[in-house]
Amino acid sequence: MQEVFIILSRTKQFLRKNGFFYKKEYMRPLLTPENIYIFKFGKKQLDNRLIVRYSHKWTGRQRIKEIDLRLHKQKHPRVFRTEAELLEYLKSRLLNHDAKVHDDFDEEEEVSNGASK
Repeated sequence: MQEVFIILSRTKQFLRKNGFFYKKEYMRPLLTPENIYIFKFGKKQLDNRLIVRYSHKWTGRQRIKEIDLRLHKQKHPRVFRTEAELLEYLKSRLLNHDAKVHDDFDEEEEVSNGASK
């Protein structure tokens, strides 16, 4: 398995290259031995979420259990086992999905602004 920091650096490079902003948070639930890394990203709003669940081996290295990706308006998260699968999915779907969602959002905003005048 790969370390969290390697995954995040490659993911951050991909997002920066494509003009996305991001915010990161760490969580340590009290009742489970897992650690959780939450990574929110987007172009205009931070409406996409990447959750990495990991634990530590006895040697101190980090072991990735799963990577969950939830893009804006998706009902169920996509679950990935490796970073390669995640990056392949992001490259094929992220830019089209973001453009489609924000175009729909802009159209709804224009309609609501026009109706309220």
